[in-house]
Amino acid sequence: MPPRPLVGVIACRRTVEGHPAHMVTDKYVSALREFGLDPVVIPVWEDVEPGAASALLARLDGLLLTGSYSNMHPSRYGETSAPENTYEDPARDAAVLCWVPLALELRLPLLGICRGFQELNVAFGGSLHQAVQKVAGLMDHREPKGDLEAQFAPSHAISISPGGVLAGLYAAPEAQVNSLHQQGVARLGEGLDIEAVAPDGLIEAVSVSGAASFTLAVQWHPEWKPREHALYQAILEGFAAACRDKAEGGTLPTCHPTREEA
Repeated sequence: MPPRPLVGVIACRRTVEGHPAHMVTDKYVSALREFGLDPVVIPVWEDVEPGAASALLARLDGLLLTGSYSNMHPSRYGETSAPENTYEDPARDAAVLCWVPLALELRLPLLGICRGFQELNVAFGGSLHQAVQKVAGLMDHREPKGDLEAQFAPSHAISISPGGVLAGLYAAPEAQVNSLHQQGVARLGEGLDIEAVAPDGLIEAVSVSGAASFTLAVQWHPEWKPREHALYQAILEGFAAACRDKAEGGTLPTCHPTREEA
């Protein structure tokens, strides 16, 4: 039996029992294991060195950018912090902005979730709404009060762009997704394609135009009970298949048709 693909999972810097820590919540690593992948938590530092980062990523078969309670610092897209932007993680900011171009250069399958979706947009020169609920015409995309079941329950529909990466994984033109975010895409990064939008027009999923391997980022949380939601399962199956192909040294079809080809 071939070894299971190794997928790097970005850590967050938190304080745990009074000590600085690098951590990832269980649902991300458990979802990867459920789909046949071996997660490897990667610590983050502000003084990330590109050569060392490239050497590390070259040993992996995939990269997962997780969600987080923290937000990218607005200085990363040329703005100052709004009052709602209260929790930051500069070490993760530095790491992810170094890792994303290296991962694409290495043709490493990449999946971004929630904050990871926002990070991909900023890495491509985009900007973010820091408080979506205060933007005229947009819904309140924050999670409802209550327990985890209530917070991660399907919250609104998305419309899936025809001919894209997401449409290649999931045949239906619409789906219901959960919603647990305060920030969202304001200006789309150059070189990103829109894969899905919410009813209010807010971008909910993107891919990298012309990427040589699986590269998809979504604003919702497909890692939450993915076997119970066909779209979530399709996303993780697609990512896992790309990681297996990378581990085996094969070449899958790009999964990223241009809009003209689709």
